[in-house]
Amino acid sequence: QVQLVESGGGLVQAGGSLRLSCAASGRVFSNYAMGWFRQAPGKEREFVAVFNWRFGSTSYADSVKGRFTISRDNAKNTVYLQMNSLEPEDTAVYYCKLGDVSTWRSQDSGSWGQGTRVTVSA
Repeated sequence: QVQLVESGGGLVQAGGSLRLSCAASGRVFSNYAMGWFRQAPGKEREFVAVFNWRFGSTSYADSVKGRFTISRDNAKNTVYLQMNSLEPEDTAVYYCKLGDVSTWRSQDSGSWGQGTRVTVSA
């Protein structure tokens, strides 16, 4: 069972930046994707960004395009989420997820991290 360890959350003022990290303890297979969901207080968990391990392609939610960048360190089995121009609406617990590309968007599949809290003050 792969374990995911997240880090990098915290409190930041609006307009500021944070970088989240997610390290996988086991091997990341080429048909996997790795990325982030988030859950704001009182809301459902939603997709944020994903990195396709085989093709190196990325995808973002419309709400974060142009502000967030997902990247990877293949040697470390780690993905990063650079979050710039943060807004209070970005306040949420951010969860890392690793899973097969074909089912990655489903919240019922894959391996999940424990979550890291991001709070953006106005």
